[in-house]
Amino acid sequence: MPRIVPIVEGHGEVEAVPILLRRIAAAALPRAAVDVRSPIRMDRSKIVKAEELERAVDLAARKAGAAGRILILLDADDDCPARLATELLQRARAARSDRAIRVVLAKAEYEAWFLAAVDSIAGRHGIEAVPPPPEPESIRGAKEWLTRRMPAGRPYRPTLHQADLTRMFDMGAARSAPSFDKLWRDVTALLRHA
Repeated sequence: MPRIVPIVEGHGEVEAVPILLRRIAAAALPRAAVDVRSPIRMDRSKIVKAEELERAVDLAARKAGAAGRILILLDADDDCPARLATELLQRARAARSDRAIRVVLAKAEYEAWFLAAVDSIAGRHGIEAVPPPPEPESIRGAKEWLTRRMPAGRPYRPTLHQADLTRMFDMGAARSAPSFDKLWRDVTALLRHA
């Protein structure tokens, strides 16, 4: 059974990412069992620093075991996702070339994937039914976008809402967001890695 250890930056992702990875595994490879370990959380400011990412990758490799895989999932924020992901992947592979590693940067943030599939989460936590924005990944401030569509005084909070919305958002619709589609392909590749 493949084992994946995620490295994430946000508190909400600690609970949400294992749910997401299991959902992708069940949809992409229904007969594949996957063991998703509790994520290693590290502030993004530390991950991009020299030696910090390498330390986290080494910890993930030990946690994953000999045949384990590592997924680094961060928000791109204002960085170019392709450029930063390539740099982080090179560093991670240099630290642990004995592990299958993938790096995905949500453009600009994880919650943009909810925006791409907003029809499927309408009504949950009071989120109003609205059409998805034409380019959900171009919205810097997806959390605030969600808050504006929730009842007054009940803002979107990753630690309260991210895992629940991850359980239910339409992943097919979310694949219209290029960074989510990349996540889908990378997780599938990790599961197929021998």
